[in-house]
Amino acid sequence: MSNSLSFIALTSIGVENLLATEIQATGAEITKQSIGSIRFNASNKQAQTLCLASRYATRVMMLLTESDTVNTKDDLYALAKGFDWQEYFGPTQTFAIDFSGTNRELKNTQFSTLVVKDAIVDSFFASHQQRPSISKTSPNVRIVGRLNKEKCALYIDFSGPGLSKRGYRPHQGDAPIKEHLAAALVSRSGWLNDTSRPLFDPCCGSATLLIEAAMMAWNIAPGLYRKHFAFESLPGFRAAKFKELKQELKDQQTDQKLYLIGNDIDERVLQKAQNNIENLPFAKFIQLKKADANKLTAVAKQPGVVLSNLPYGERLGEKAELVNLYRHLGDAFKKHFKFWHLALFATDVSLLALLKLAKKKQYKLKNGPLDCVLNLYDLDEKNTEQSSQTKLNYDGSMAFANRLKKNRQGLKSWLKKERVSCYRLYDADIPEYNVAVDVYNEYLVIYEYAPPKTIDEATAEKRLQDIIYLSAQTLDIAPSNIVVKQRKQQKGTSQYKKAQRTDKSKNNMTVEEYGVKFKVNLHDYLDTGLFLDHRLARRYMQQNCKDLRVLNLFAYTCSASTHAAVGGAKSVTSVDMSNTYLKWGRENFALNNLNSPRYHFEQADCLAWLEQAKGQFDFIFLDPPTFSNSKRMKKEFDVQRDHIKLFTWVKRILAPNGTLLFSNNKRGFTMNEEGLLDLGLIAENISDKTLSPDFKRNKQIHNAWLIRNA
Repeated sequence: MSNSLSFIALTSIGVENLLATEIQATGAEITKQSIGSIRFNASNKQAQTLCLASRYATRVMMLLTESDTVNTKDDLYALAKGFDWQEYFGPTQTFAIDFSGTNRELKNTQFSTLVVKDAIVDSFFASHQQRPSISKTSPNVRIVGRLNKEKCALYIDFSGPGLSKRGYRPHQGDAPIKEHLAAALVSRSGWLNDTSRPLFDPCCGSATLLIEAAMMAWNIAPGLYRKHFAFESLPGFRAAKFKELKQELKDQQTDQKLYLIGNDIDERVLQKAQNNIENLPFAKFIQLKKADANKLTAVAKQPGVVLSNLPYGERLGEKAELVNLYRHLGDAFKKHFKFWHLALFATDVSLLALLKLAKKKQYKLKNGPLDCVLNLYDLDEKNTEQSSQTKLNYDGSMAFANRLKKNRQGLKSWLKKERVSCYRLYDADIPEYNVAVDVYNEYLVIYEYAPPKTIDEATAEKRLQDIIYLSAQTLDIAPSNIVVKQRKQQKGTSQYKKAQRTDKSKNNMTVEEYGVKFKVNLHDYLDTGLFLDHRLARRYMQQNCKDLRVLNLFAYTCSASTHAAVGGAKSVTSVDMSNTYLKWGRENFALNNLNSPRYHFEQADCLAWLEQAKGQFDFIFLDPPTFSNSKRMKKEFDVQRDHIKLFTWVKRILAPNGTLLFSNNKRGFTMNEEGLLDLGLIAENISDKTLSPDFKRNKQIHNAWLIRNA
């Protein structure tokens, strides 16, 4: 091999300039800088030095061959077949291929991988009559292919994947930041200009920022902790020379007194952080402490630098908590950190705006797929002035708070009389504040409706921040007890308008309604498991289903079924397509000590079940979705268009003296009176009677009819 080889180093977007400086420091020559990567020419030693010493690279690969005219399978095969692979590994060794990129002809990366593999083994068979084997887990050599339109390059993995995995951190928290990005944040923070200053991270997690800062201050090459690099398996590698190189880097290390402080509210994560640093040479200079960033106070007598990867929802969980946290941080920085410098990394610029600080500079970076910013602030006299003004983004937001107070006062006597603890307090009463606010005991659920196209996202986000802040203040509810969700207009293909999975948490609570207990979940689904607007319809069933055979179609979590059973129904059959909801329904029955062979839970497409249903029911509750893509309909089901077809099926199983309670949520729904008469049915509109006081402000929340045989 020649003394100068071609390489490419990869990094995160926004870190390229730092990596370029690092590459040049090895003596290598940069030939091209692109988004997320840098090409350079270097000797073997220079490339090895980069792998050992780089704080910003995620991977280093050696260029083998490339072409600007790879359009087809044959072009790719020819490119791979034409290279002399035995220069880097033999027929008895194993290899793996990592291929990415497509073009018009090569549309599948797995297919392209096979083409390259075939070319390599064919090349070896032609020269050695032997074929090397593939090893996906521990290959001797890893080949990397990158295709971009007609340009294709084949590399050999020089560093091994994941240079950010230094080897010093076996324990991670729930939301770690990659080490190479942490190093970039340390560099951009300005702390390295004077490492005698304190460095403080109020949300330190697994202490990655502090560890990287200490390694940079002590000039410890991060690769010295790694056990293996890919180049150690390549021909020409000399273990003795590599040992000398590592010693050279060790000799460049310095030691100095540092003042590094990390706080975090999660004791479990802090313990992992402590385990990460305990065997590092600078461990005694990192102080970790359990503390709530919402209650931030002074941490050092002399000014320093606050550097933090602020929470963005993964660890703290809810938006309300984040809004509360950023507001408190802004106040604490002004009060306790005068003359400090701040370097705050976040995914949401609107949250950083809640700090009410004027930034000095902003860097844009990527943290994996997330667009992020690093904002720098100087907490000088002007930036630390304590504002006597309200924390609201908009003065007009007080109208929302006043409406909350007015609505709560208006419902007070009804809530007390009916002993209602779960209710709707606000539902887009003021158009600019387009949310619904529901109370569940001591919890609050805020549903943010999608803003109209005339309102930009930034304005809607700021109003939501005011809504969250004012809801907590006005109703005296802790931000940790406020759940924020977003509702979007459902498409016709949505099988269920009622629930969509949003995350994997498990947060169940029990609520009570007219003597009936229900499990609700405020976090895991778009809806909670209990439709509050159907409260009076459920009570009607409890009061009128004694000794009746009851059918609940589109049963969801079987709350109406539970009321019927509590009311003494002779039998209750609940039908829903979702096994998850039916399981939930069984749990609701169990909560109320309801256990009988006459309670049936059937998982089925309700329309298909209804079309084939037999037997008779005295009371049927039918609350279909506005739209459904049921296979039983030639087109998707539309409740306005298809409700008479639905009633045709229902009539067959409705007892002569039976009752159908029909409900739906379609705005502007009109009953087909002629179609009803043709079926021999009559309907009584009871929509007003099923709207409790908390829903009287929105009379279109649902429609309800009692339908009987004429």
